[in-house]
Amino acid sequence: MSAEEIRNAFKDYFVKQGHLALPSASLVPHDDPTLLWINAGMAPLKPYFDGREIPENPRIVTAQKCIRTNDIENVGYTARHQTMFEMLGNFSFGDYFKNEAIGFAWEFLTGVLELEPELLSVTVHHSDDEAFAIWLEKIGLPKERIVLGDEDNFWEIGEGPCGPCSEIFYDRGEALGCKEPTCGPGCDCDRYLEVWNLVFTQYNKEANGEYTPLPKKNIDTGMGLERITSIMQNVLNNFETDLFRPIIAATEKIASVTYGVDKQTDVWLKIIADHIRTVAFAVGDGVLPGNEGRSYIIRRLLRRAVRSGRKLGMEKPFLYQLASVVADIMGNDYPEVREKLEFIERVIRTEEERFLETLAEGEQLLQNALSDLQQKGESVLSGEDAFRLYDTFGFPLDLTEEIAAEAGITVDKEGFNGLLEAQRQRARSARHTAEGMNAERGAIERITVPSRFVGYDTLKTSSQVVALVRQGEEVTELQAGDEGELILDVTPFYAESGGQVADEGVLRFEGGEVEVQDVHKAPHGQNLHSVRVLRGTLKQGAQVEAEVRTDWRRDTVKNHTATHLLHKALREVLGEHVAQAGSLVEPRRLRFDFSHFGAMSEDELREVERKVNHAIWLDYPVVIEEMDIDAAKAMGAMALFGEKYGQTVRVVQAGNYSIELCGGCHVDRTGIIGLFRIVSEAGIGSGTRRIEAVTGRYAYDNVRETEERLGSAAGLLKAQKTELVPRIERLLEELRETERELESVKAKLRQGRANDLLGQVTSIQGVPLLAAVVPDTDMDGLRQMVDQIKNRMTSYVLVLGSAEDDKAQFVAAVSKDLQQKGFQAGQIVKEVAKIAGGGGGGRPDLAQAGGKDAAKVQDAIESAAGIVRKLAGNAAD
Repeated sequence: MSAEEIRNAFKDYFVKQGHLALPSASLVPHDDPTLLWINAGMAPLKPYFDGREIPENPRIVTAQKCIRTNDIENVGYTARHQTMFEMLGNFSFGDYFKNEAIGFAWEFLTGVLELEPELLSVTVHHSDDEAFAIWLEKIGLPKERIVLGDEDNFWEIGEGPCGPCSEIFYDRGEALGCKEPTCGPGCDCDRYLEVWNLVFTQYNKEANGEYTPLPKKNIDTGMGLERITSIMQNVLNNFETDLFRPIIAATEKIASVTYGVDKQTDVWLKIIADHIRTVAFAVGDGVLPGNEGRSYIIRRLLRRAVRSGRKLGMEKPFLYQLASVVADIMGNDYPEVREKLEFIERVIRTEEERFLETLAEGEQLLQNALSDLQQKGESVLSGEDAFRLYDTFGFPLDLTEEIAAEAGITVDKEGFNGLLEAQRQRARSARHTAEGMNAERGAIERITVPSRFVGYDTLKTSSQVVALVRQGEEVTELQAGDEGELILDVTPFYAESGGQVADEGVLRFEGGEVEVQDVHKAPHGQNLHSVRVLRGTLKQGAQVEAEVRTDWRRDTVKNHTATHLLHKALREVLGEHVAQAGSLVEPRRLRFDFSHFGAMSEDELREVERKVNHAIWLDYPVVIEEMDIDAAKAMGAMALFGEKYGQTVRVVQAGNYSIELCGGCHVDRTGIIGLFRIVSEAGIGSGTRRIEAVTGRYAYDNVRETEERLGSAAGLLKAQKTELVPRIERLLEELRETERELESVKAKLRQGRANDLLGQVTSIQGVPLLAAVVPDTDMDGLRQMVDQIKNRMTSYVLVLGSAEDDKAQFVAAVSKDLQQKGFQAGQIVKEVAKIAGGGGGGRPDLAQAGGKDAAKVQDAIESAAGIVRKLAGNAAD
């Protein structure tokens, strides 16, 4: 079976068992700041496990893409280490438990996949008599193939839901065993391969360490697609399955190498195959290479793959060519890779080109560090320097060692490895903390009384207060001045979600009034109103008139519909790679974050704004329908970033222009928006841009403010608004002419100063030295004076200094004949700058440096004579 066939067979089997098949969530966690990546099949379903949300169906099945990067260095060297993998999982939330879960797993493995039952063994926790009995009596597994385990068979991460687990192992044959008499499931050898883990979540670990039974028991299972595919395709290495082998084959062709001939070559090929999959999927989900967080991880993986390509002899960008192979392998089940292929290729190629330039920069820094060591007579590059090259520039240790060896210098590997292990420990610790499923529980979670939202159709209802909460405890009344939370049986108030802020408004009742300040979703799906009682006493069961602020909602819906139009316009102008990466819709403005790796030009911004306004002026009807998610996708509806959708979805369509899945509130026709104005566009992170815009009356206010500023500018220039541009152009030309005249005067002054300085040349043991302070001169001026003096001398060491903005600045230059005797401008200027509390460096012939203490410029310049004297003595020796 192909991997695709296994994936689909798994989902089809569990759908027949009453499970709802959900699509894979984005690799970027949604509303979960504890996770850097989705790193397990259950991670997107955490709200169901801890009770914050109730699933549409208590039985769910998924094939979830995951990323784990705490063991990157092992990828390529083992049979099963990967950074991206797929987890096949079936889940039960308070529905079936051990008996059914074990039965399903056994039937799928032996019935659907037709694995030989006699090759399967299991482990169970030593205290789990129930699971042991099911395997022994129901499944009929021989007792000797049921192994009792300890901590490896109990799943927990700190406080929260936990429980025993049962692992299923496949026997790959005695030839792969370790020959030890204790060899069995769980052994470190390659004979027994764990393929499935059934987690029976039946306890809650309390803060005091006690385990209390959960009122509703859950099932969380996981089967690695890559592992089961290696069994079904009878290969001993995940990289030899059809999930990876086509990528390796394409790389073999580009690099003119052959897999399976040389062990090290195979390592590099496997690194490339793994990392290009991860990078392609991450970029498809909106993560672009950068210097922080998940963006940094993607940059690191990409660079590691490029370095592996260099080891195979590929000096030019190649990785981007493999993205299409990933799309061919995975595109049927993960269409985002295929749909965004052009963008993914563009991002990867751009990053490859940048990294090749960075490698050259890193090599130069390494050469400078080696030169410094040689000057000092030292022969060991510190582990800290080697790690900095590795961590900042992607320099592998072996490359650092190779270049250092050519200079007769060794590398402190022990120091390097210590820093690397410290980084890994931090990553493991962060992951351990991040995977916790702790959730605060209180009175709100125990409230299950239903509530119905009718705010799509009306802003005013007659409602009953069905629950009141104050300071985390359910109460029977709230008095004047009290703040608390409440649930209504029927509510017109929208709860904040999908980027749209909550409604504000009032509740009126006989003898009193309540201000609604915020609305959020309660754990069981009700709209939870945060309120403050203005007057009277509000009691549970009271009848109230609930009314949303009309102006608040009216302005908000204009911005929400405009956000949909903006999304569509951005995709038309910039490309189909644009994907929403967050939004904020409130009455006064809208904010839209999207994936794009460069600043938008003025022409692009103007065109996007024009397209949105054009859609407004066409006055499209906004039609909202509920339908099956497959029908919505067939219509071309776009899903919003990170949102989870059930089988029935709400489709918002603005004419024939925009169509998206959305649970928010919208105008009836686009013409109601009136006017759309982009206020700003900026980057907020690597590969993510943000547009802020206004609509309606706020757009009108923005236009008026702009007109007033233009009027003020015209007044200052004593010109009409229509004359502003030519008037400013004339002023700029006059300014440029003045600057040219000023620069001419400065050049003449520098020439005169250079002539004066030539008279200050001294000889230090036969070395011509000019060391002088040049007042009121910036770095460019110092460099120009050095150039003028160099042209009048054949042999020289020049050191000029100045103070500007309370900082010291230095420039040094050395003639070619003295460079050959060991005089290096970079070394000299670095030593000089130390006196002023700074540092710097550069080429042997020309270098510059800065210092923090401007008062020490004179002292620093005077130190040049001693530095030259010392170097002259070394040259004589």
